[in-house]
Order: sequence, then structure tokens, then C-alpha cells
Amino acid sequence: MFEFEIEAVDPESGARNGRFHTPHGLIPTPVFAPVGTAATVKALRPSDLHELGATLILSNTYHLYLRPGDELIRDLGGLHTFMGWDGPILTDSGGFQVFSLSDSRKIDAQGVTFQSHLDGSYHRFTPEKSIAIQENLGADIIMAFDECPPPHDYDYVKESLARTHSWLERCLAAKTRTDQALFSIVQGGIFADLREASARFMIDLDLPGYAIGGLAVGETKAEMLATLEILEPVLPQDKPRYLMGVGSPEDVVSGVLRGVDMFDCVLPTRIARNGSAFIAGGRINLRNAQFKQDRNPLMADCNCYTCRHFSRAYIRHLVTAKEILAHILLTIHNVHFLIDLMGQIRQTISDGRFSQFAVQYLSNYAIT
Repeated sequence: MFEFEIEAVDPESGARNGRFHTPHGLIPTPVFAPVGTAATVKALRPSDLHELGATLILSNTYHLYLRPGDELIRDLGGLHTFMGWDGPILTDSGGFQVFSLSDSRKIDAQGVTFQSHLDGSYHRFTPEKSIAIQENLGADIIMAFDECPPPHDYDYVKESLARTHSWLERCLAAKTRTDQALFSIVQGGIFADLREASARFMIDLDLPGYAIGGLAVGETKAEMLATLEILEPVLPQDKPRYLMGVGSPEDVVSGVLRGVDMFDCVLPTRIARNGSAFIAGGRINLRNAQFKQDRNPLMADCNCYTCRHFSRAYIRHLVTAKEILAHILLTIHNVHFLIDLMGQIRQTISDGRFSQFAVQYLSNYAIT
């Protein structure tokens, strides 16, 4: 049911094209998953996502547990029916959100007690609870409950890793649904020995996929890329690899070079709400006065709905007038940009020229 097929491999890097089969459809990889934290990708309808070519979206266990509740979603037919999306869905375990609540959470060997960011009420997540919530939600891919530790404290990361490994075994024991693929999350901070130890522990459990967590959380870009380079030869070649929470264009290209197959990030929707757009070579902020009379589309040669119909000047007007349509049009463009980039990546891997594409892309890319 969750077969992963490798179709092409770049001869000069770790990049590869694959196909991951799920109950709700095929996911071509490398893939970018737009984030629908609360069962919606902000500013987009499911029909928009289909038109943009999305093949996987992400929702969040922590947020849906708090509101509207996983049991309500289960009773209303599961997450696919609830949000009107018939393609594959991945749910995060809630671990990252829980551990980001540093002022209120308390960790012990069994799980984590935390306060809701909504109303301050107390809740408790254990590996068993996270799996139960995700089974109620019904996503195709679910994540093991783990701890996301600060990346530079060796002693704490080592202690945390023992918890993450124990919790993974409990997640496996608690899982009852056969129509959901449970991915583990490799942790270990920036430390090569801990990352490799974590990966090898998880490989022995023969899971359908392996996520890489605890990156883009305060380490340098060089440290993130070095960690991916450590893991690329260690993680199984015949299973998908998922780099969690990373999705800037330059990081996607760099990740694919190092063997990553799956990405997710709130970046395209977040920068849209702040008036910014991805373009070839970087990004632009439509709040800037230089775009006031600019008749050009956001990006030349972009075929998204926004670029086919509207000018930078019009979108700048919407941004400065604080019109909702600004968020919609910029989100359409930004999500299209990343999904189109993944298509270019897959094509260049198939053609045997991805390494050259990546060098040129990264040399021309700068955030403006």
C-alpha cells in the first residue's frame, strides 16, 4: 500500500526521483507539501490546490486536537472529508508545537504536559495519545511523537534522543490502522554521532519512511546541510526521506542534492500575508514604492493565475489597502512557484542534469 519506487538517480549527487503510493493517491518525489495547519492552506481552496498541482498537504495534530477536536473530525468522516481534500495528507505528531511551548511544558519519560496557546488549559500528550489523535484524523502519513531539542547542547540532545527512541517504540505498539504510514523522526541536533545513532536505531524498525527533524530551529545553514550530508548515506535508499519544516527555494534545492524527497513549510503562505512573493533569483516585497506603477507580472514566464492576470502595481495596491485578495493572489503565486520548482527538479533529475541545474540555481539565488 505504501510502496516507494525510485525512478531516476542523479549521477553526481544524492538526488533521486521517486513515487510514493498512498491510499489517496500517488506522490511524485521530490515533493513540496503546502501546510494546512488547521485543516486549510491559508487563502486557498482545495480546488486551488488541485489546480496548482499539489499532491500532498500537511495538517497539524496539536492544532486540530485543540480546535475543533480530533474526535469531532473523526465523527464527521475524517480529515479528508472534513476539509474537502481528496489527495494525500500528512499529519505532524504535535511534538514540535508542544516543545515550542517552552514556558509551559513539562517533560517526563511518559510524555509532555502543556498549556494550550488558545485558552491556557492544561493537556497531556504521550506517544499513545498522539497516535490516537492521528488515527482519528485519518491522514495517509502520520508522524511519531518525538522531542525536538535545542540543537547545540550535546548532553541534553543525547538525553532527549533516548526519550525519542523509546517514544517511537511506543508509537509503533499503539498504532492500529494499516491504512496509515508511520514515519519516524531522526533527531540528534547538529552532532554527527547522535544523528547517525538515531538513524540506525530507526532503520532497524523498518519503517515506511524517515523524517529528519530538529533542523531550521536555530542552527546555521552550514550545520543543517552538514547534518543532511551525514544522513544521506545512512538512511535507506529505498524509503522516502522527509525534511520537516524546510521549504525556502534555496533550501529545497540544497536538500534534494543531499537525498531529501519530501519538504513542507509555511513560508510561501506566510510571506504572502506579509506582502512578499518568490521570483526567479529571490523574492520581492510588494510594499516597496518601486512597484507602484510596475505593469509587469510578479514574475516573467510564470503561468500561475496571478501572473496571467495581474500586475505588480495592482497587487501592491491590494497589499497597501490591506485587501484579502492580496493574500490570495500572492499565496497562489508562491505555492505555484514551489510546486513548479519541484517539477523542474524532477525533470532535471530525469534528464541527468540536476547537479548542473542546482549549481546554477543556487548561484543566482538571493533574498532581496
